[in-house]
Amino acid sequence: MKINTAVLDNLYTELNRRKYVHPDPLEVLYEYPDVRDMEIAGLIAACLAYGRVTQILISVRKVLGMLGSSPYSFLLETDTRTIAHMARGFKHRFTTDGELFSFLSGIKNILHQYGSLEHCFLSYYTESDDTILPALTGFVRSIRGDGGRYNSLLPDPSLNSACKRLMLYLRWMARHDAVDPGGWHIPAGKLIIPLDVHMHRISTLLGLTARKQADMRTALEITGAFKSVNTNDPVKYDFALTRLGIRQDTDLKSFIEKYGKAA
Repeated sequence: MKINTAVLDNLYTELNRRKYVHPDPLEVLYEYPDVRDMEIAGLIAACLAYGRVTQILISVRKVLGMLGSSPYSFLLETDTRTIAHMARGFKHRFTTDGELFSFLSGIKNILHQYGSLEHCFLSYYTESDDTILPALTGFVRSIRGDGGRYNSLLPDPSLNSACKRLMLYLRWMARHDAVDPGGWHIPAGKLIIPLDVHMHRISTLLGLTARKQADMRTALEITGAFKSVNTNDPVKYDFALTRLGIRQDTDLKSFIEKYGKAA
């Protein structure tokens, strides 16, 4: 099916607005004017973004509350023993307090080594890469450390997982519009669509993929379809499309019918 940019642009204009963000963990990023704090809050919010949205926001707020008004300063200046004590007893679905401690300790180590999460990410990025996937793989391994143990907060991009939460994070940090705050210097054209079951279903209905699995191969195929009409911003429509079926005041069925008629 031909991609109907006119219909998608109308949807983007209608739904890609700050007032439609809540209840989305993205909303916590707006509370941090310093990008050094925002990038940490964003990574925490994105990596905890699985399960029921109400519980996601509770867990995100709980962790950010531990870190105070400046997550950057807190992690940079606080010793690991204090961070371990702070994380003790935390639980979010499959995520344990030990995983949270390892995650925060990994961020702390990156801040000491690179100065910021962005600088760490960019150390693995090269302009010749087709996507941000190689850089993301290095970035995740840096947070995990030498041990590289499994952590429910950090999927391994090299294992064909769609890594939806991490792709969501990179969309937040690389793009800048009414919804995505931006702040990182990564070309939006290298981003990959944040693919979950909901986005997979919509993309299938739009004719962007026939693959049955919501994995990295499918995410790259869908991204390629969007990139064919918008080389510099293939994930532009992600937020607007994912409001369909999530918000009660939207109608996915009517949108798909309108999209098909305009083909």
